Amino acid sequence: MVLGLVSEFAFEARVSISPPLVIGDGPRGLRRVIPITGGTVQGPRLEGSIVPGGLDAQFVRPDGVLELEATYTIQSRDGVRIMVKNRGLRRGPRAVIDRLARGERVDPSLYYFRTCAQFEAPVASAYAWLNASIFVGLAERHGDAAVVRFFEVK
Repeated sequence: MVLGLVSEFAFEARVSISPPLVIGDGPRGLRRVIPITGGTVQGPRLEGSIVPGGLDAQFVRPDGVLELEATYTIQSRDGVRIMVKNRGLRRGPRAVIDRLARGERVDPSLYYFRTCAQFEAPVASAYAWLNASIFVGLAERHGDAAVVRFFEVK
């Protein structure tokens, strides 16, 4: 018997960002950091906001693939704080990546942008279920925001 992956949409995070701060070329590629300035969370299983002050640490590898690790906090509508660590990859044709870099909105079917998130919610909260599953994100870049639709892998 072969098992396939089954997932369920949990919520969408619209993460507002500032322009990148370029660190420079390092051993893994071009290093940059992007401040996270806020945002919203909406969906059937979680509603709330993104707390300003997170960071998306990135590097563009020599093969052109962007690797990222975003760390930030969600505050649920009822006041519970949830830590997020979201790692991912983005790749696509050079012309498409250049358009994204200029802040243009690009059809997400033209590039690959996927993440894997780990959440840390208080164990006594209604969001403890986030601590016990793997979440895959389908991501898009929208100018001054990253939009990630999180799916719980069942």
